[in-house]
Amino acid sequence: MGGKKKKTKKRSRGLKKSQIAGLIQGVFTNNPKRTYNYKQISVLLGLKKVSLKHTVVEILYELLESGFLTEVAKGKFKLLSRGSYLVGTVDATASGAAYIVPQEEEGDDVFVSQQNLKNALNGDLVKIFIFAKKRGRSVEGEVVEVLERKRNSFVGRIEMSKNFAFLVTDKKVMFKDMFIPLNKLSGAKNGQLAIGKITDWEDYTKNPFGEIIDVLGDAGENNAEIHAILAEFDLPYEYPAKVIEAAEKIEDKITEEEIAKRRDFRNITTFTIDPKDAKDFDDALSIQKLPNGNWQVGVHIADVTHYVNPKTVIEHEAFQRATSVYLVDRVVPMLPERLSNGICSLRPNEEKLCFSVVFELDDNGVLLDSWIGKTVIYSDKRFTYEEAQEIIETGEGDFKDEVLTLDRLAKGLRKQRFTNGAISFERIEVKFDIDEKGKPLSVFFKESKDANKLIEEFMLLANKRVAEFIGKKEISNGKGAKAKTFVYRVHDNPDPEKFENFARFVRKFGYEAMPVGEEKISSSINRLLQQVEGKKEQNIIETLAIRTMAKASYSTKNVGHYGLAFRHYSHFTSPIRRYPDMMVHRLLESYLDGGRSANLEKIEDQCKHSSKMELVAAEAERASIKYKQVEFMNDHVGQEFSGVISGVTEWGFYVELDENKCEGMVSIRDLDDDFYRFDDENYCIVGRKYKKKYQLGDQVTVLVAKANLIKKQLDFELIYD
Repeated sequence: MGGKKKKTKKRSRGLKKSQIAGLIQGVFTNNPKRTYNYKQISVLLGLKKVSLKHTVVEILYELLESGFLTEVAKGKFKLLSRGSYLVGTVDATASGAAYIVPQEEEGDDVFVSQQNLKNALNGDLVKIFIFAKKRGRSVEGEVVEVLERKRNSFVGRIEMSKNFAFLVTDKKVMFKDMFIPLNKLSGAKNGQLAIGKITDWEDYTKNPFGEIIDVLGDAGENNAEIHAILAEFDLPYEYPAKVIEAAEKIEDKITEEEIAKRRDFRNITTFTIDPKDAKDFDDALSIQKLPNGNWQVGVHIADVTHYVNPKTVIEHEAFQRATSVYLVDRVVPMLPERLSNGICSLRPNEEKLCFSVVFELDDNGVLLDSWIGKTVIYSDKRFTYEEAQEIIETGEGDFKDEVLTLDRLAKGLRKQRFTNGAISFERIEVKFDIDEKGKPLSVFFKESKDANKLIEEFMLLANKRVAEFIGKKEISNGKGAKAKTFVYRVHDNPDPEKFENFARFVRKFGYEAMPVGEEKISSSINRLLQQVEGKKEQNIIETLAIRTMAKASYSTKNVGHYGLAFRHYSHFTSPIRRYPDMMVHRLLESYLDGGRSANLEKIEDQCKHSSKMELVAAEAERASIKYKQVEFMNDHVGQEFSGVISGVTEWGFYVELDENKCEGMVSIRDLDDDFYRFDDENYCIVGRKYKKKYQLGDQVTVLVAKANLIKKQLDFELIYD
């Protein structure tokens, strides 16, 4: 008997209120028809201390208030029987709570508090019990079962003790560290980065058990850190051997028989223009003057789907990845290097198979005619953007006449596009000079110049023409025939409420974003972007303008592309690095050959997957940039910099440094001259006593206080005037 008492005391001493609440909910959920009072609950849970019994009473009335329980008699509680069950996906919030999005996408999302999530993680498919909705309250629920994990492996840092180890994870992704038995470490050492896989997690109040499945290397070592970023976003950092083997077996010789099936451009001047560090050349341009005085411009795109067949391991891997991932120091390619940098890449002085859109343009860049089909090309030259830009600026260099003509035609196309309402977003890109060990040595800014815009205009024209070729057939006869299933790159109109909030914000700087007179929203945004160019608030306003816009995505439902002002738009020009472009190539080839419309549901599912992976890749890219920013600023701790307030939250404000665009945070706790509160409507924090205000766009001076490489976080201290 004495031993039993000792065990109960040990158990009750360590329980927190949230844990007791979870256990109480479990009692009622498992016994939905029974009634309990606080004494019965206390006995069931082995809670003997008076203080813990008071806690039970408190929790019971909180659960009554939330709608989880009903009080059938004074002090007697029962599970509210009007509740129901629902299956959905966990959409976690920054606070640790979540909304459950119904699987069938019908009905409202259900709120689940952090304690009621049990061991469910963001993205998991779960079964929840919904509490009956009470008047004036939103629907709430609790997780009763995790049906399917979105992921069960997580990246973290190994922390060793004498008898066991933990994998310390990012709390935003995995809220509990993973317990690793010493015989499951796979050679991982203290402080190393590794990937752990959950093997058992029955009791949500305790840490999950796991095993190490891959050791990434020492924390702080560049390769290990970059692989950790990829693993954090569940992205692959190496190619499966079977995929590489399959790529090695692909025949790269072009037969005369294949050439005979294609339009031959080998004797027409053709070249590529790409970044200086590029190895995968998706696109080439050809140009020749026609007898009638017009220009024939060919946009030639690598014929990837000629080499990658459906139902192969290469195809499967490409679909799963859906995109190449561009990190600070490397590209993680969608296709194996033999294809991406070799067979498919439009390298100079090599014959290559292409899928092309060939245009006839007049001397002003007005489109007169076009042709779409398979071709064979021979690239005469590989230009970097810098080399092409020098020709545009000086009028001298290889193929100068061709480059200058293409530049002039592109400027004509660009002018037409903006006349039609396209929006001119030209954000500065931050790049790092990195040594052989991956250490960032300096920061530089990459701007889009005429050479970049030349390529951009012809790629836009090709993408638009391909989409029109299929999409415009929806109105090709009087009965309004439906277009065949196709992949569109869509961008919806701005949300009116978001745009009004944005317009209110820019008025604080003396600008007007709302349309004036007959002006369209796109024109008013362009006007604003021109007005802020070169001003200290330029980057902030441009960033907020982009956030105000809808997100571009892939879809079979063509709603047009608002930002480009195109009714029809697709992605055709980068099949080496984007899976949707491969889809477009296959659909085009089928329809050009008279094929039937593809299965709409299947293509739409592939579009959704591609859109999702595009966002994940962008997040990984941002994380790699953030890591390099923190690593770079680690050498500048204790130094002062001027910057602009780039974000405001209830816990402080973010500052983007003028010199290098690195971003860090000034904590509200460290502002010791007043008590500050967050004003979310005006994007600022305000001092209670002296009314000092810090708002988006304000110029400030800060000291670099700390560079936390583990959290990828910069801490700044404000230097007061």
